Amino acid sequence: MGSTHSIATFDNEGSFSAYVAAPEGTPKAAIIVIQEIFGVNPGIRQKCDGWAAQGYLAVAPDLFWRIKPGIELDPDVEAELQEAFGYFGQYDPDDGVKDIEATIRAIRSGIGGLDGVAKVGAVGYCLGGRLAYMTAARTDVDASVGYYGVMIDQMLSEAHAIANPLMLHIPTADHLVGPEAQAAIHAGLDDHPKVTLHDYEGLDHGFAAEMGNRRDEAGAQLADSRTAAFFAEHLA
Repeated sequence: MGSTHSIATFDNEGSFSAYVAAPEGTPKAAIIVIQEIFGVNPGIRQKCDGWAAQGYLAVAPDLFWRIKPGIELDPDVEAELQEAFGYFGQYDPDDGVKDIEATIRAIRSGIGGLDGVAKVGAVGYCLGGRLAYMTAARTDVDASVGYYGVMIDQMLSEAHAIANPLMLHIPTADHLVGPEAQAAIHAGLDDHPKVTLHDYEGLDHGFAAEMGNRRDEAGAQLADSRTAAFFAEHLA
């Protein structure tokens, strides 16, 4: 079970909360878990707890805090799904990257009374998948993974700035990221020396959710095993 801590913004003009799950003993590295549009909900906290069980310090910042702190929504409830899309429409991902950079800084200097952790990775889902891509392009994060990231095809001009390893999981039947967008991502990133792409034939957006109707067990386990191996290699 994790706990909640406060992180100062990058400009030190405010603060936001983050769910922090710490392993037993010294963390082998840290992983920032980047939320979907549903906030730091039970599924995201479960992701953090899972990484902590594998020996990582896991931190999930509340990235919607400027809109409404503490949002927790269930994608299987239609009214909450629509509420989440409303927040997505209001959200500025540039602010998100700044908050993730502030989280990287907080982890390296020591968060919640813990010792600082030098190696920091990031893994995100949906909106968080896009932010994982942006984090790879705009910060010094050591490694990043994005699951079904939205709108990455519109940000390929930033790919030249990716200096550390990035992995993207792409379900081919993603109803939010269509075939043309997927083709553009492959065309823009297949030859990038720091980027690894994995396609998941016939799977849809949200297939690696921890709980709920969207999860595909076999696909989630395959993608998560690849993510675990990726972090084990690049955060060592």
